[in-house]
Amino acid sequence: MPQLRLCVLASSSSGNCSVLAMDTPRGVRTLLVDAGLSPRRTEGLLAGLGLDLSTIDGVVLTHLDQDHWQPTWGSRLPKSARLWIHRRHRRRAERDCPAGRCIELFGDDSPFEAMPGLLASSCLLSHDESGVACLRFMTSRSALGYATDVGSPSRAMIEHLRGVGTLAIESNYCPQLQVASARPAFLISRIMGGGGHLSNHQSAQVVREIGHTGDVVLLHLSKQCNTPDLARQAHEPNPHHAQLAQHARSRRVIIAKPDAPTDWIPIQPPSCHVQSRPVQHAATTGGGQLRLF
Repeated sequence: MPQLRLCVLASSSSGNCSVLAMDTPRGVRTLLVDAGLSPRRTEGLLAGLGLDLSTIDGVVLTHLDQDHWQPTWGSRLPKSARLWIHRRHRRRAERDCPAGRCIELFGDDSPFEAMPGLLASSCLLSHDESGVACLRFMTSRSALGYATDVGSPSRAMIEHLRGVGTLAIESNYCPQLQVASARPAFLISRIMGGGGHLSNHQSAQVVREIGHTGDVVLLHLSKQCNTPDLARQAHEPNPHHAQLAQHARSRRVIIAKPDAPTDWIPIQPPSCHVQSRPVQHAATTGGGQLRLF
């Protein structure tokens, strides 16, 4: 069976884009998770991995902020590539996606086939006005959780990510550095106010709550208000909680960079039995297609 693997091409407020890859009878096929880098830059980064734009079967967007979606992608994606957005973001898509591009809509009620052999499901979480899609990707042998630009931890988020083999989650800021920064008060309030981003502590809290033991990939570190060392320290074992400390020692913490790709990260099997739900296309689950004219 094909092995699912992840490479975070870049992750920061300057642009976010990750690539999921699988070996298939047609060769390596890929899915982009967010497309916040320019097509030219992404093409160069893919070339460094031995890939090109023709391998892209689809793009799944967590939301449409400019650091997660560049509208110039509409004319550069292969015609067969499917562009997936949460139906809550439909109105923004009508404004920011190019005319003629067929867009697939997904929701939180049913899974969808993001590319052949790769099932995805979503959970809409708090972020600014329209929210952000927290994603779960599954094959017959692997499960990835992907959560970025999340306003604050929630029970819905915990349950949606529980049991994944590999978890990619934002660890955006250190509260002390955020408060001491020269950023305007309104921006600090937006980031820390429950509708912006996860702090290092909140990110680690989610990992502990779900009892995650597999690899953790930390996304979207602030260049001004965080450091890789601070983010990593938040995920270190807690000597006062033996079981949690054992989980923390057994996992690998990988820091996504703002300007360089990670190594390929194999997506691990679910850590507990997760019953697969049948694949249904958006047209049969209340989603559907949106063609922009």
